[in-house]
Amino acid sequence: MTRPSRPDAPRARSRRRNSLKIAAFALVFLLAATLAVMAEARGRGQSPSRPIGLDRALPYDIAALDGAGNNEDHPDWGAAGSEYQRLADPDYADGIGAMQEGPDPRYVSNRVFADDHVNLFSERGLSQWNWAWGQFVVHNIALRATVPHGDPAAEAVTVPFDNDDPLEEFTNDTGTLPFIRSAPAEGTGVDSAREQVDLLPSYLGGFEVYGGTEDRLEWLLDGEVNGDLTDNAATFMLDGGYLPTADFRGDSATAPYMDASGRLMGTPEAAMVTGDVRANQSPSLLALSTLFAREHNRIVDELPRRLSAEAKFEIARRIVVAEIQRITYEEFLPALGVELPEYEGYDPNVQVQVSNEFATIAFRAHSMIHGDFLISVASGYYTDEELEAFEAAGLEVEAGTEVEAEAPAGLMFFNPDLFRDVGLEAFVHGMSVQTQYNNDAMVDNQIRSVLNQVPVDGATDCLDAADCFTMVTDLPALDLVRARDHGLPGYNDLREAFGLERAADFTDVTGEATQDLPEGMTVDSPEAMAFTAFADAEGNAVTEEEARGDGAAVTATRASTLAARLAAIYGDTDSLDAITGLMAEPHLPDSEFGELQHAMWAGEFAMLRDGDRFFYENDDALDFIADQYRIRPAGTLAELIADNSEIDRDDLQDNVFFAEEIAPLPVGADDEDRPGRDCRRDLAVAENRCHGRRFREPERS
Repeated sequence: MTRPSRPDAPRARSRRRNSLKIAAFALVFLLAATLAVMAEARGRGQSPSRPIGLDRALPYDIAALDGAGNNEDHPDWGAAGSEYQRLADPDYADGIGAMQEGPDPRYVSNRVFADDHVNLFSERGLSQWNWAWGQFVVHNIALRATVPHGDPAAEAVTVPFDNDDPLEEFTNDTGTLPFIRSAPAEGTGVDSAREQVDLLPSYLGGFEVYGGTEDRLEWLLDGEVNGDLTDNAATFMLDGGYLPTADFRGDSATAPYMDASGRLMGTPEAAMVTGDVRANQSPSLLALSTLFAREHNRIVDELPRRLSAEAKFEIARRIVVAEIQRITYEEFLPALGVELPEYEGYDPNVQVQVSNEFATIAFRAHSMIHGDFLISVASGYYTDEELEAFEAAGLEVEAGTEVEAEAPAGLMFFNPDLFRDVGLEAFVHGMSVQTQYNNDAMVDNQIRSVLNQVPVDGATDCLDAADCFTMVTDLPALDLVRARDHGLPGYNDLREAFGLERAADFTDVTGEATQDLPEGMTVDSPEAMAFTAFADAEGNAVTEEEARGDGAAVTATRASTLAARLAAIYGDTDSLDAITGLMAEPHLPDSEFGELQHAMWAGEFAMLRDGDRFFYENDDALDFIADQYRIRPAGTLAELIADNSEIDRDDLQDNVFFAEEIAPLPVGADDEDRPGRDCRRDLAVAENRCHGRRFREPERS
């Protein structure tokens, strides 16, 4: 080995000294940078290890739960607790608050709304999701202030029920339909016209999911309930993938209030809890609330872990609200044939406030609601024991190579236990398959006579059999009374308020050829209500047997025209109740609505869109979220369902607002993987087993 010469040794020591200097300089630089980061963090009131806060994670204004401040110049516009706006002058008998008189509502109902067990379906082939989404939307923006039954301030109104009416099919032991007037807005109804209060924000901002107060939201989120939202998680508290019941945290008395009518009256602790108090009214409300709670949690799981809980919550909420708005404006309204003017961006001069006429008249499309819910699954999806339990509960079950079950609407309303037993997947699949009823003047008896009523002990085959019930609740009849309670104008005055021509006679209302009753008939003759012909959407004849089942009938002819019966009941068109006339109108081309209802819907939804600063097409925060976190709102209801259930996207049609004959819901590969089974029966199952984790890969803009 040759030893290096001495002249090279100093150069080697010099290189070592230079390396040490560079390392020391780098260390000093790194230390300085670290101190600078720490100083910056201290300036923000946080340590470097703390999560990224909302101000950095989503540097945009946040919509208030109660809608306040959406309009920066008029922060009270559209806020919860505001008076409904009026589109026409109030019409009270004394100009102040006395209700106008008119025909007895049940008398009208038996001659106009009665369907005599005939089923007429949407001529456009719309699925059950249309009325269900409509109910979900209105429960996001409208809830009138009420006075509880038994309260000394409650103003009870006697709505007669005539058991001896020759057209009456049902018996009502009470002899009346229960009705309490809406609470008057403070300072109204004495020296000025009585007004009513909307307890919800008027903006389409996810109230059904999130509620309108921090107290309710805190109970809904994972974490303690201690009056401090800052220590709650970003995720909704779910019970095996389903909404929690009122007793889920222990004491149901401390849970947020939920309406527990009908079958829930005896067990209010079993009510599922979500943002709006009415969610248990129908299984479709529970299904949609559940889907959006799961969607919220799914989005939270996709966000970076370094974000704070508050940031994750608000980002997920922003996406969910955008999805609700997008599905409403891009699927729901077009399916119904509601055309809006082109969107030109946010207009701060548009005052957003749900109108009294819209909430009380135009949105009451109860004739669309099918009298039962269809369950269509492959054989083996349910066990024999489950099918027997369904039959014992009142479902009509046909089992073979496929299983079809029909659950009466009255059985499913206010019945969250049955909803969970059926399972989210089977329910939403059935809603996508089943065609909804036509939007006309005929209403199913599940809504018109036995709504929220429980059959008498021992009664069987009670889909809507009159001998199963001893009380009557008639929703369309009560809609008539509610319009009079709110002092809303009649049909012709409302048409005039919307710039439409007044109807001179009743054929102008219905589009029929005559308003004269056949010779020898009166409006009280049962023969006047007899059906004489049925037709499908192409005008082909349909048999009566098919029309009384789930055939293809979309129109029916009776021995008397609707115009003739309206003329006999009301006398002249200026006396016609607005909601009765609205339901009697023929549909516009390519629409589920007549002229007046379409005008009211188009005007209302344009207002809700144009005056909303956070409307999804105006919201730059959504682009920021897409760029930063690669998450975009779901584009369709079908996509939302597939992302948050065990239903494959290929097992649903592209647009679930139009019914299609798709295959029965399949059984999983084995019992362990069967869609929704563990969620219904084993609360110990991990949440991600209960609602699939199908994460879509968002596209970058």
